Amino acid sequence: MLKELKGKTAVLTGAGSGFGLECARLGAQAGMNLVLVDVQADALQAAQQECEAAGAKVLARVVDVSNAEAMEELAQAVQQTFGAPHFVFNNAGVGSGGLIWENSVAEWDWVMGVNVWGVVHGVRLFTPMMLEAAKADPAYRGHIVNTASMAGLLTPPNMGVYNVTKHAVVSLTETLYNDLKLVSDQVSASVLCPYFVATNIHKSDRNQPEAVAAKAKTQSQLIGEAMTEKAVTSGKVTAADVARFVFEAMAEDRFYIYSHPHALGNAQSRFDAIVAGENPPDPFAKRPEVGEQLKAALRAL
Repeated sequence: MLKELKGKTAVLTGAGSGFGLECARLGAQAGMNLVLVDVQADALQAAQQECEAAGAKVLARVVDVSNAEAMEELAQAVQQTFGAPHFVFNNAGVGSGGLIWENSVAEWDWVMGVNVWGVVHGVRLFTPMMLEAAKADPAYRGHIVNTASMAGLLTPPNMGVYNVTKHAVVSLTETLYNDLKLVSDQVSASVLCPYFVATNIHKSDRNQPEAVAAKAKTQSQLIGEAMTEKAVTSGKVTAADVARFVFEAMAEDRFYIYSHPHALGNAQSRFDAIVAGENPPDPFAKRPEVGEQLKAALRAL
């Protein structure tokens, strides 16, 4: 349980906006040292200035979390500047839509790189640091939070690549939690599974690599982007709400963090079908009009 935050160190990826920025704000308010990481330099600089103005000590780095060498350099800088972190938020993520057979290899590489390898690097580099600190100090407490999605528990259509990456993060983090319990009572983990929350995830293409940006979007991808943007921008739960949920979960050592618990009904029907050996249930059973709209749009292509 990570409750006492003053003077502790937080490493946050995707810190320039959304959940990362809101967690940075809470960390600054609590008197934490902050390591802010983002691939977008202007957003990162603004976050750094805001957090420093709030009194936090800040190490800000522009890093592509999918890059192993860059993440290794980041970990070394964190160790040298603040020592082992107490809160690691592997949060950087990008969105991707469209029919799953229409995604290019470059798109798969990009989304898997950020959403999966970014988490892998954060776990493989910072967990050993945290465990070493725990062995050296019985009072040390550490917590790792990995950002997945409700798409990591469900399989909504026209979102295939994104779904795959977020299922991977859920599996990775559940395994991390169980592995940690084998070796330490001082370091734990949680997985964040937000539903539709107002962040910049629907604007992920602003940071696309050239190989992805150069490819013309398919009609299914355009349809998916429009539906996602509408759902995200109309959400009533805010990124600040989710950041608060994250800090509460760390304090309670609670593993699953949900922004919209009511959406778990869809997960329950999916799990029931898996156990019963039945075909996947209709993902739009509770909102059939959305499913019909999507089907009509795709079949009109």
